[in-house]
Amino acid sequence: MRLAVLGAGAWGTALTVALTEAHRLRLWDRDPARASEIAAHRRTRYLPDAVLPARAEVTGDFAAALDGAEIAIVATPTAGLRATLERMRAAGRRVPVVFACKGFEQSSGMLAHEVAAEVLGPDAAVAALSGPSFAQEVARGLPTAVTLASADIAFARETARALHQRRLRVYFSDDVIGVEVGGAVKNVTAIATGISDALGLGLNARAALVTRGLAEVTRLGVRLGGRLETFMGLAGAGDLILTCTGDLSRNRRVGLGLGRGERLNAILAGLGHVAEGVYTAREVESRALASGVDMPINRAVSDVLFRSVAPRDAVEELLARDPKSELQV
Repeated sequence: MRLAVLGAGAWGTALTVALTEAHRLRLWDRDPARASEIAAHRRTRYLPDAVLPARAEVTGDFAAALDGAEIAIVATPTAGLRATLERMRAAGRRVPVVFACKGFEQSSGMLAHEVAAEVLGPDAAVAALSGPSFAQEVARGLPTAVTLASADIAFARETARALHQRRLRVYFSDDVIGVEVGGAVKNVTAIATGISDALGLGLNARAALVTRGLAEVTRLGVRLGGRLETFMGLAGAGDLILTCTGDLSRNRRVGLGLGRGERLNAILAGLGHVAEGVYTAREVESRALASGVDMPINRAVSDVLFRSVAPRDAVEELLARDPKSELQV
């Protein structure tokens, strides 16, 4: 199968490495000069230890990347999704799209499939790819399992089977809302667990945050139309656990820096990558308020990120909340 991977960041690089053995693949970078450098050295700046297979083509030409493609995998950050889809529309290419980004679009608060419906039309074939998957480990060929979701279950099934590899297991689902919400909101909880760890609050506190964070993402996801069981699976609990506890998590590293008193701008500059949770927190807060969903952990993270609340004060506010039923929604 001919695939186009749009975006040569860490995740786009990892997917290129993982999928090239079974598919003909073109990796696109929006900077032609950088694309030429990647093609020559077979490495990208965001995942420098991963070597691109010789048979993987690299291009800075958007039309060339899509030429003959049977599936386009959009591996840009969420902030670049709309522009990428608009380029596809302008090029007149009706290619099925798989989103490999996780988050709500800034300002609109839309999920990826909502952005696609607005740009490409409601009948476009689209799917979301999400689950516990650090790019570095995928590129190394370590075992990984993810979920591919589309409202069109036949498309989800066929695409999952096409992308499935021995070391990259791809399950399928028709709960695109649940899979996208799980992938987006867990990044905010990861910031919270990083703050907790930096403050030395212990493993008990981390476990509590992960568990209550799962309750929050489930409440919001179900309210938005997702299914409860999705949040118990790879795109829900699986991705949440990995992102909140793994040292490769960029969002957890943001929390660690905040908990140590570092300034957000300095933390993000040091990462060299996008930490989606920073931009997602505000949009999650807006959608939660509009939906009548209580999300105190997300609100506390937003307090620290955007309202100059000290991390320890945000924790104390969480601890001071009145007790209630664990299953109360």
